Amino acid sequence: MIRKATHELKYRNLKAISPCLAELLADYLKSNPLPGEDLVCVPLHPRRLRERGYNQSSLLARELGRRIGLPVIEDCLIRVKQAQPQVRAVDVEERRRNVADAFVCGDEQVSGKQIILIDDVCTSGATLESCAAALKNKGATSVWGLTLARELYN
Repeated sequence: MIRKATHELKYRNLKAISPCLAELLADYLKSNPLPGEDLVCVPLHPRRLRERGYNQSSLLARELGRRIGLPVIEDCLIRVKQAQPQVRAVDVEERRRNVADAFVCGDEQVSGKQIILIDDVCTSGATLESCAAALKNKGATSVWGLTLARELYN
């Protein structure tokens, strides 16, 4: 069910489902609190954003922020390298190479803060790791990843 809902949000322009999915994230955080004072979403490359018209992770982060009372730091992470979609990578090493140095943190808003990084799906963790490195390079004290789904592969 989550797989289908995530797919509909990401590829079928069903943005209206984002509040329901964010509610699932909020419920998870109530049971499993993470240290965080701000939310940051995983960004899309500008070309992909133009193609899709929206960032599904940003929709989730905004809706989640409203539910749990945390601000969303918008546009601090920038995807500077357009790579093939992670879903097409065949293994963990290819996924890591695919997103190596793909993200930079463009400002100091995260300095000294505990960040919860929001994405829709985590497969290998490579995207979250690359984003976390960029945030920590700008002074974030901690970065925790929170995703709607975890997809396992062989």
